[in-house]
Amino acid sequence: CIPATEEDYGTEYLDYILSVKTVDSVEEAIAHINRYNTKHSECIVTENTETAEKFLNEVDAACVYVNASTRFTDGFEFGFGAEIGISTQKLHARGPMGLKELTSYKYKIHGNGQIRR
Repeated sequence: CIPATEEDYGTEYLDYILSVKTVDSVEEAIAHINRYNTKHSECIVTENTETAEKFLNEVDAACVYVNASTRFTDGFEFGFGAEIGISTQKLHARGPMGLKELTSYKYKIHGNGQIRR
């Protein structure tokens, strides 16, 4: 194990590699995540409901999980049918747009340690 660098936090490895940062507070964790995340899926493991709610409300990602695996972020798992793509942007439409195209979503998922194999 080698210490993570600032460059590591913004790297997507596409492998079984983690860049881990130890922080002193949920506020510091949220700030770190919001600086380096892909805005796709983030997770917290906690028994503290206030910490969980703060995390759910302040982390900027399409799907924010409490005590569940981020591997559930999938169109089929969410009941949307076959997944045809993903977006990490808040505004995804091009060309003429109506109200539906101007709406963005944030999914807040609570769990008890579920994983997806």
